Amino acid sequence: MITGIIMASGFSKRMNKDKLTLDFGGVSIIEMVIKAIKESNIDEIILVYRDEKIKEIGIKNKVKTVYNDRAELGQSESIKFGINASNIETDGFMFFVGDQPFLDTSIINKLIDVFKKENTDIVAPIYKDKRGNPIIFSSKLKDQLLRIEGDDGGKSIIGNIYDEVKFVHFDNEIARLDIDTWDEYMKWRRN
Repeated sequence: MITGIIMASGFSKRMNKDKLTLDFGGVSIIEMVIKAIKESNIDEIILVYRDEKIKEIGIKNKVKTVYNDRAELGQSESIKFGINASNIETDGFMFFVGDQPFLDTSIINKLIDVFKKENTDIVAPIYKDKRGNPIIFSSKLKDQLLRIEGDDGGKSIIGNIYDEVKFVHFDNEIARLDIDTWDEYMKWRRN
């Protein structure tokens, strides 16, 4: 069983407004991400939110929502809330960022396939030559994930076992794109 955890409780500091609810061709950016995940082979989806508008989008899309009342402490808190809300039978946690609207279902499925077939604790995508999201961590790393602090996410865990990480290469470079600034939004939004 793979649990998808969407980290959607950030403060959009570089955007200066809630980027996840911005229109992206008739739906919000976060809905683009939810749609790609729902169409994939993920077994469970958890949306970790701070803003009520994000919760409403999650409910509308029939995904489990979990409130992050510690969002100011960084991305690590979204990771912890997502893990703690996951099914105890979960074999892997697949972490998604909420601002990656071009994420493709086939990428998600390929990462899941590799995780299930390979005997590895971490599976991560590389788009052209850049690492990106989503990343799968085995449930064997649960305790380590629950100990991380701040905004580092799982980078320190990846760094500790880098040689054991299974990287999966994709040519679809745009799938890696996340929307951080107003200029990026204006450049990439769909009319």
